[in-house]
Amino acid sequence: MHTFYSSLKVKIAIAAGLFCYVISLAQEVKNDTVMVFEEKVILHPEPQKYPQFKVGGVFQTRYLNNFKKGVDIDGLHHSGESGTNNSFDIKRMRVSMNAKITENLEVTTLVNLADFKNSDVSTKVLENAYAKYTFSRYLQITVGQFRPLFGLEETYPVDIVKSIDYSNSYYLFGNNGWMSFQVGAALTGSVNLGSVPMSYGFSVMNGNGKNKTDNDDGKHYSSRLLFNLNRQHDFNVGFSGGIGEVQKQNVYAVGIEAAAKFPIGERWCFDFQTEAKQGTNHDAFFKLKPEEQLLGNLDDYVMKSFYIVPNIRYEIGRKHFQAIEFACRYEYLDAESKVNSNARQTWVPMFSLEFLKNYGARIQLGMQIDNYKKNIKDSKIYNSNLAFIQLQCRFQ
Repeated sequence: MHTFYSSLKVKIAIAAGLFCYVISLAQEVKNDTVMVFEEKVILHPEPQKYPQFKVGGVFQTRYLNNFKKGVDIDGLHHSGESGTNNSFDIKRMRVSMNAKITENLEVTTLVNLADFKNSDVSTKVLENAYAKYTFSRYLQITVGQFRPLFGLEETYPVDIVKSIDYSNSYYLFGNNGWMSFQVGAALTGSVNLGSVPMSYGFSVMNGNGKNKTDNDDGKHYSSRLLFNLNRQHDFNVGFSGGIGEVQKQNVYAVGIEAAAKFPIGERWCFDFQTEAKQGTNHDAFFKLKPEEQLLGNLDDYVMKSFYIVPNIRYEIGRKHFQAIEFACRYEYLDAESKVNSNARQTWVPMFSLEFLKNYGARIQLGMQIDNYKKNIKDSKIYNSNLAFIQLQCRFQ
């Protein structure tokens, strides 16, 4: 028995010694790791090598079916032979490249290869093409072709929108030079006004769309201020405004926006964004025949819009199934509210499944329901019920 206890004591002592040795070794490794981090990252960081390249992109393909009799997938009414009521379509095949030339200077390019399906690509395909120099968080300078800061929708790419696409007013104001891709220069930055973070943008643009030189000496001058009033709920309020000159006549645009996010429990979340805008629809006015322009006044061509996008999200949190979302965008748009008023109301209920984080893989199902005050035969100003199923894959 004495021999048994002696042997047991020896084994316990050996095991304790091994345990202490492992602990000390782990502590030594941990300390060495901390020392290496301090030495290489904090005290003597390795110099960054330039240029640095980053490639990204998004692919969107759709199946479309218009349930409105006599209206095709493009929203065009056919009083005679019916057009194409359903089709598969490639909406976007975007590829982007960001080249960081120095610590402060970067060049960005974005192309949409899906635009090659159009017969005329002279003003398409190339979307972003700009250089940006960052002095600090307070000031950055951007020159080239990019989206000027006017309104909420200019602040994020189309592949993370809560609806199937940007609002109808986004494209209308883009046709008038205030939004979408334009050529020019901009100053941007952010500051803190006491406890309220504020970001700003000021742009000077040609105002006649992408991939074009200016067609007159007039320019578009626009600005945007965004205030983060509540960080907990990402409650932001923004104001946009701009003046310009087109063919020797003055034009303007103004807008107000708001967005917020409200978690509901551990998995549910509600968020919304809304925006109202008004401006001169000089694009419609200068498309009139000269004799028709003499009968009217540019100031009478006023476009007005309002939209709201509420969204409910449920987090699944699995590796290949992230979340379920339901959104329903409502929009009111009157392209010529004074002279030829014909308001368009749009409802877009949409259900989406997010399989990879940040909409890396996403399926969207829904319908765009358009109702005009007055239908015009054989035109796109006609009621429409366009159903869609879209698959999206994005990478960066």
